[in-house]
Amino acid sequence: MEKITLLQDKHIVLGATGSIAVYKAVDLASKLTQAGAHVDVIMTESAQKFVAPITFQAMTGRPVYTDMWQADSSGGLPTHIAHVGLGEGADLIAIIPATANTIAKLASGQSNDLLTVTVLASRAPMLIAPAMDGGMYEHPATQANVNTLVERRVYLVDPDVGRFASGLTGRGRLPDTPTLIGHVRRVLATDALRGKHIIATAGPTREAFDPVRFISNHSSGKQGYAIAQAALDAGADVTLFSSVNLPTPIGAKLVPFSSANDLLEGVLEASSHADALIMAAAVADFRPAEQAEQKIKKKGDDEGLRITLARNPDILKTLHDMRQNTPSAINLSVVVGFAAESQNLLDNAENKVKRKGLDFIVANNISANDAGFAVDNNRVVFLHKDGTHETFDLMPKSQVAEAIIQRVVDLLD
Repeated sequence: MEKITLLQDKHIVLGATGSIAVYKAVDLASKLTQAGAHVDVIMTESAQKFVAPITFQAMTGRPVYTDMWQADSSGGLPTHIAHVGLGEGADLIAIIPATANTIAKLASGQSNDLLTVTVLASRAPMLIAPAMDGGMYEHPATQANVNTLVERRVYLVDPDVGRFASGLTGRGRLPDTPTLIGHVRRVLATDALRGKHIIATAGPTREAFDPVRFISNHSSGKQGYAIAQAALDAGADVTLFSSVNLPTPIGAKLVPFSSANDLLEGVLEASSHADALIMAAAVADFRPAEQAEQKIKKKGDDEGLRITLARNPDILKTLHDMRQNTPSAINLSVVVGFAAESQNLLDNAENKVKRKGLDFIVANNISANDAGFAVDNNRVVFLHKDGTHETFDLMPKSQVAEAIIQRVVDLLD
């Protein structure tokens, strides 16, 4: 688990209640700690029937709190009023898993154990992730309690549908750790792009020449997804156009595409009400001039296949022309492009900045084996429209994405 900038030194109080799904909370506590957060765990008495406190302590390296009355180092607080400091010092209180009983107590304002007392004493944002068996989550009483908490601006993680330990099937399963971390990031997002709508594109285009085959490229889409996540961490509303099958960042609106024409149509529509476009998708310059209605068959063992190619639309150039000729149709204030080059990196990238009217372009050399396509790291240069350059050594694509989003924040400001 790599470090997550948004979670660095964040103080998260994790409330673990009595559900069999508490084992997932152990993994969550571990991953949040690895990501850079300080996780203090409060366990209810029922939670301790499933997992021992020392398990959480081993995952977080911090004390685990279980007793409101015992003021010592074996599950109690340093003092009898330390719950106030525990709650007030929190950046987030996350109750994962949240049982029907705990949800009912929170909705009615009860404070008869350490977790509920800490919640009442805190002004930190709160997240609950319900987990319960059978029809308990859909029961009108549970739904009324959940709605009460949502009305109080408690962030709700909807449970998944699946099979329970009882053998029944329904809604009530706790989502897996990556999904839970995505929701935690949503609650802790900054205000840097609050109220802004960001478009990110990811993955290769696929240009079909018959119903089975297509022309494409090696783009994995990882950089585009990292950009979408970084924009979400900055508080933006995000539309992610994607042609790849990667987990959608929590909070992003996913719009699938296949061809360059698909992407152009979608981006033009979204650009009428977006503030910035970050075009990380690898758009093919050419497509088959004709697409066969049926699968093309071999005619002979030695006979080849000739495909005539036509130019694809240049999406960024099209947007640039529209911004100049019909500015009312395009709301974009910032447009960022990408240049994946195998030679003359800076010259080719600079040409694209001018020709396509970009605010800046992210250039990378695709001939490098340790960066670019299909790996988690990248080595890039930002070329700005004022002629300045920024060079970044090899780093995770998540950090490249954060640097891009920071420049977008600066430009929008």
